[in-house]
Amino acid sequence: MNITEKIRQFFKGDVVDDEPSLNEYSRDASIFTIKPRVVAFPKDVNDIKNLVKFVSREKLEKLEISLTPRAAGTDMSGGPLTDSIVVSTTKYLNHVKEVGDLPAQAGLPASEEGGYAITEPGVFYRDFDKLTREKGYILPSYPASRELCAVGGMVGNNSGGEKNLAYGETEKWVESLKMVLADGNEVEFGELSFEQLEKKKKGASLEAEIYQKMSKLLTDNYDEVKAARPQVSKNSSGYFLWNVMDREARTFDLSRMIVGSQGTLGIITEIKFRLVKPKNHARMLIILLKDLNLLPEVVNKVMAYKPESFESYDDNTMKIGLKFFPDILKIMKGNLFTMAFQFLPEFWMVLTGGIPKLILMAEFTGDSDEEAYQKTAKAHESLLGMRLKTKITKTEKEIKKYWTFRRESFNLLRHHMKGTRTAPFIDDVIVRPEKLPEFLPKLNALLKQYDLTYTIAGHIGDGNFHIIPLMKLSDPKAKEVIENLSKQVYKLVVEYGGSITAEHNDGLVRSPFVRAMFGPKVFSLFEQTEKIFDPQNIFNPVKKINATLEYSMEHLDTKI
Repeated sequence: MNITEKIRQFFKGDVVDDEPSLNEYSRDASIFTIKPRVVAFPKDVNDIKNLVKFVSREKLEKLEISLTPRAAGTDMSGGPLTDSIVVSTTKYLNHVKEVGDLPAQAGLPASEEGGYAITEPGVFYRDFDKLTREKGYILPSYPASRELCAVGGMVGNNSGGEKNLAYGETEKWVESLKMVLADGNEVEFGELSFEQLEKKKKGASLEAEIYQKMSKLLTDNYDEVKAARPQVSKNSSGYFLWNVMDREARTFDLSRMIVGSQGTLGIITEIKFRLVKPKNHARMLIILLKDLNLLPEVVNKVMAYKPESFESYDDNTMKIGLKFFPDILKIMKGNLFTMAFQFLPEFWMVLTGGIPKLILMAEFTGDSDEEAYQKTAKAHESLLGMRLKTKITKTEKEIKKYWTFRRESFNLLRHHMKGTRTAPFIDDVIVRPEKLPEFLPKLNALLKQYDLTYTIAGHIGDGNFHIIPLMKLSDPKAKEVIENLSKQVYKLVVEYGGSITAEHNDGLVRSPFVRAMFGPKVFSLFEQTEKIFDPQNIFNPVKKINATLEYSMEHLDTKI
């Protein structure tokens, strides 16, 4: 009896191993492909519990078998890829159970009062967002793939996006979560007082053992763990041990570390999110920057006025957008003459000042247009005298055109460049903004060593950049380029005190570099953490730890 037949004996959901299904689940949005043996679609939590118990029994028989949870498969790191069993949640575990108002807090303005939502992990963000907006709330940590991704993946990867400057990543919005552990039991994790922690540690269950061992690990290594937190505003690498214990507040919260663990500690079955009321009015300040040495001063001055988003794209992106400008206009779905006329001020800015090194987009929001404008105008005034080309938008259409230019330029290049594909492997680096004038020229020097077509866009307020080359992965030289350039770029990032991934997580593409980023001592704490939660290595192996670059490169997708 094969694995599929064994699972069907106790499984209420669907279990498939046909070639089309296996091929579909052998890919995500990364540069890798790994064909699974089975894809399981659990009907409910009991299916997941029974599946975990089954794998545990099979592991005792020395069979190489594991479980890898998967949501929508938009991961750019290879996180949900496995040669064993995929556990897909979007087919059945896709219900939002509750959306409501949090109790009002004394002294908090009505505009800042929040809500909450309790949801299963397989809910697509677009559907989740529709339901929460009906109540007047949003989950603000959505990524660029908001129309395609699911909330379970957002939690697993600690996703972020355009609003993170004001609201932070997903880790800040998870109130609590439920997860099936390696013993097949579902456990809820959330904030505990030290007194509650002592109660949790009593008993002989795996849950009690986790609390016993994790509290000891963090107590014994408290200062080192706190110091290990990357000194940047966003990070998705490693296990977030520094989030768990707070001696001053006397709190202990393992959910803060399960976020970003990429399915390596258990299978999440339910999430409680905090929500926020969105600001409905926006203005944008556009800054054309020719001299990167001015960047820290520009960022500091603009950040003083608390933009909700502070984005950027480079001169390569702008050149691509200009090259395929008619296509940009088609995407914006307006009258071509009228839309082209709207871009005349930008063309004039470029003609009189040349193509800038970076185009900066600072978006300010408010409960009224006047509030949004005043914030933008003050930020603009702070830059006077710096000899910059700047502009304040007047309408929502103007804001949309800048977002379209930033988001679509590279997609257009990809569609026009036949025989190549996007290759995200150095796609999510972050360093502190004040280090960018030194860091960016060195980064560009590394990139220029290789014959690559690429763009750099990112969240400038955080110092977070997305570098996406176009490559022909079937070229025998591609593997060598990916290996060498990854080593060079991530070494540079670590030298500048940054993180190898701000919001895309480790997966197959970056797990081999986690040890180098955090050092051997902290990495050993990661290894111990994974072992505490998953003694048999049931959940999503070769991610975070036990990863090698050789294994990843063996699974490079050379067929597309």
